[in-house]
Amino acid sequence: MARDLAVHRHSRAGMTTHTIHLPEWAVERGRQLNDFQHVDPARTALVLIDMQTVFLAPGEVFGNPYALAIVDTVNRLAAAFRAAGSPVIWTRQTVDHRPPRAMPGWQYDLSIPEVREAVETMEAGTPSHALHPAMATAPSDIVIDKYRYGAFSCPAGALEAVLKARDIDTIVIAGTLTNCCCDSTAREGNMRGYRVFFLSDATATRTDEEHNAALLTVRLMFADVRTTEEMLGLLQEATADA
Repeated sequence: MARDLAVHRHSRAGMTTHTIHLPEWAVERGRQLNDFQHVDPARTALVLIDMQTVFLAPGEVFGNPYALAIVDTVNRLAAAFRAAGSPVIWTRQTVDHRPPRAMPGWQYDLSIPEVREAVETMEAGTPSHALHPAMATAPSDIVIDKYRYGAFSCPAGALEAVLKARDIDTIVIAGTLTNCCCDSTAREGNMRGYRVFFLSDATATRTDEEHNAALLTVRLMFADVRTTEEMLGLLQEATADA
């Protein structure tokens, strides 16, 4: 993105894509806290949030055309980060009724049929829980089941363990939903001392309004919001200098 993100349409033929609006004043103010001009591929991880069938496929309970539209962009990012030697991490939103992984009962009232149906789609081993078939994974990739919206809050602690084992200090977030699991993971990562990049055209949610509201808050306080092209440019610069 030109650093002026006043209005930017991420467009793909035949796809429902977000019109992105991030005011220049927010980009500028965000520089006070999170403005990263370089990346070290050896210490950077691409964290791809919940690109699962349940959130992408038409007819699924949470199927979302905006999320389906970023599939190619996410795959392109994954390929580039692998080539640079950076770990690629996929998360899957997962329901586990056993403590301590169970969500609080007030969040998932299983006595309501519609809620029970939705929850069952995120149980490990179901077709809906799996990464969407269009996601181009590789044997070197890491797949983590998470039991909270934010990947760092998962009681199993898998994400942070992976990052610490690889001496990662920077995470790049893409995936869905922008204003839920992506936003939550960005905030948690920031609070744990990671440098966080958040990709405006490789994240997606249900409406432009929700998407842009999340980008605004994330940019002001928690992450450097970039486009995919900008992020790949930083990665290319880093590998060229190596």
